[in-house]
Amino acid sequence: MASYPSDLKYTKDHEWARLEADGTVRVGVTAYAVEQLGDVTLVDLPKVGTKLEEHGRFGDIESVKTVSELFSPIAGEVVAVNDALDGKPELVNEGPYDKGWMIAIKPAGGLDGLMDAAAYEAFLGTLDH
Repeated sequence: MASYPSDLKYTKDHEWARLEADGTVRVGVTAYAVEQLGDVTLVDLPKVGTKLEEHGRFGDIESVKTVSELFSPIAGEVVAVNDALDGKPELVNEGPYDKGWMIAIKPAGGLDGLMDAAAYEAFLGTLDH
């Protein structure tokens, strides 16, 4: 079973959020999502400046198995996009919590509605595999 970093917050849509020192929130997909997707072949992300709603769609991730929508864990404005994923979408498979990050958001609020690692792992235990 994958391990889930304790410094991140998680959603039921299998996205993670990390509050950075500069006040932005970095977002990506969890190791569980990567396991379910298989080899990632394309990541479609928004442009910098895009306004996002909490739980609103911000892009798509395509793999050899399926295409899935990406949902923002928080409301805010996109301030950075991981352009490296354009040419190397497999970075999501190689390091979903570091080099496979997707967007950074200037948050409109906090991360209070998100799960910690223990709650996310408990949630995963309720899913049919």
